[in-house]
Amino acid sequence: MKGRIMPEEEMQVGKVTHYFPKIGVAVVEVTAGSIKAGDEIHIKGHTTDFRQKVASIQIEHDKIELAEPGISVGMKVDEPVRDHDLVYKAV
Repeated sequence: MKGRIMPEEEMQVGKVTHYFPKIGVAVVEVTAGSIKAGDEIHIKGHTTDFRQKVASIQIEHDKIELAEPGISVGMKVDEPVRDHDLVYKAV
């Protein structure tokens, strides 16, 4: 309909496999699509629900440009997350 704002569609791109609370870093296993710095992601779980921009992604403290399925990456998160929280990206 003209003038009606449709909600953004999201695609699940990964899941949280670990969280380091002292440094605010989540380990995310990429399961579909890709994640890169600058992407807007949505992390959602039983008690988690927030959006943020990805500042950088790393593997073993080395920055990488793009994470594709099968890769687990570390990323700084704005809020605490839990194992099994799902990571979505707008499509």
